[in-house]
Amino acid sequence: MAASSRADGVQSVLRAVGILNCFREGEPALTVSELARRTGLSTSTAHRLARSLLDTGFLEQDVETACYRLGPSITELGQLSFHRRGLHKVAPELGQLARVTSATVDLAVRNGPHAVILVGGSLNPDRGIGLHRPLHSTALGKVLLAWAPPGNGDLAALGPLQAQTQRTIIDHAALRAELDQVRQSGHALNDGESSEGVRTVAVPVLDRADHARYALAVRATPRLIGDTRIPWFVKQARACARVLEVLLLPPAERRWHS
Repeated sequence: MAASSRADGVQSVLRAVGILNCFREGEPALTVSELARRTGLSTSTAHRLARSLLDTGFLEQDVETACYRLGPSITELGQLSFHRRGLHKVAPELGQLARVTSATVDLAVRNGPHAVILVGGSLNPDRGIGLHRPLHSTALGKVLLAWAPPGNGDLAALGPLQAQTQRTIIDHAALRAELDQVRQSGHALNDGESSEGVRTVAVPVLDRADHARYALAVRATPRLIGDTRIPWFVKQARACARVLEVLLLPPAERRWHS
């Protein structure tokens, strides 16, 4: 295959993924014009890609409005991934942690510059099955960065760090120092860095190589997670994380296995 043909193929794949990514913010349906505007593509190109995704089941179309929405192929792959990761097993453990701490509990994985919440109290069924948040401004993200596998810890790859609140760390050097502290303490803290009046404690779900496969967070107000009670919340989260290692990781990839 000629280099130009390969480049064209890669571009088409990236554009198709861009069409699908338009639905990540939770919009249930979008017109071709909206897809074109969000992706920066021409209307004709967006229409062509949407029709291809329709043919393969990754999109479906409302007959009356002609709007596109995510299709059954997306649902199928999502369900397969959800179950193959073992995520269907963790709800009781997260529920128990939420009851013990009276806080919102979330489990997240990294996807590029974001922490994607897969299971937990922050998920809103009306906005889809996932919720992505910037790595640099969240306790979940700090955990995923602090214990990142080799090649995934380059902070420069995050690009400019956008402020979510006045407390958000937006300097790469300051974030690097923060991650050093996170590794030293074994947990991350988000104290109003992504939302005012919200405090989050997060710990890693580590594999045998001490890389964070998931991040587990407990989120509430500073009044509930007071300064003197942070160690207690960390202790509860760590106990849950150890159970999740068993539920989510194959025996050979766990830190302790028989």
